Amino acid sequence: MAIKIRKLLKKDKTALMEILHNTPEFTAEEVAVAEEVIDGSLDKPQTSGYFSLAAENEDGVFISFISYGPVPMTQHAWDIYWLAVKREFQWHGTGATLLKAAEKKIAQAGGTMAFIETSGKAQYDRTRRFYTTNDYQEICNIPDFYAPGDAKVLYQKILG
Repeated sequence: MAIKIRKLLKKDKTALMEILHNTPEFTAEEVAVAEEVIDGSLDKPQTSGYFSLAAENEDGVFISFISYGPVPMTQHAWDIYWLAVKREFQWHGTGATLLKAAEKKIAQAGGTMAFIETSGKAQYDRTRRFYTTNDYQEICNIPDFYAPGDAKVLYQKILG
């Protein structure tokens, strides 16, 4: 499947929110936080510190997005905040292509490492496998971080 990577546009927001609401791993609270990050990347990327890319299929249909930004108070570290793919396009390379595009943008901006944090819950097993498949190394696991039984798992990738 051919996909096109481009800057996220305001016209994408409705489709993007639909993806977030239809991703069962995300809670309503997480969707609200994602929306704040997305709004920052759409409205004021340079001052918010949030940047976003979109993926669309060969028919021009919005199917995925990624949001990322520099880690405050660091020189070369960046966070990948959100990555979500429309359910029917998962596991076809869309997420990996979008992740690589964000990593390239990060490296072009002087970033040398990218971090991703996620939940340790069983429902995130596929997500964590996706990160390791894409050369991210688990560097930290904090038990009961988000809630009892819900660890924070932190991944890192050295870019370049």
